[in-house]
Amino acid sequence: MAAPSAAASCEDFAEFQELLRVMRTIDDRIVHELNTTIPTASFVGKVDASQTCKELYQSLMDAHTSRERIIKNCIAQTSNVVKTLREEREKAQDDVALLKQLRKEQTKV
Repeated sequence: MAAPSAAASCEDFAEFQELLRVMRTIDDRIVHELNTTIPTASFVGKVDASQTCKELYQSLMDAHTSRERIIKNCIAQTSNVVKTLREEREKAQDDVALLKQLRKEQTKV
């Protein structure tokens, strides 16, 4: 199962959650993946179990690496937005809309 290659959007949190849900598919189906990867006694000579296990392992590692990269990227992006909003908040203490936006971004992080 290949991970989505599209750049993750961190702006819409629901969209980000959906992307992560899709990327977790291989983890959620691990029992099925193992059952289809490891050959039964009747197929043991027809399938290279070692190679199929290596391929499954590699696809798991690729999926985990992709998820980690996307999550860290979104944390960094949102943290930068929070930093900018904090600086603006220092200058405009009375701005309620700015405070709401800052809290929203802090919650997202």
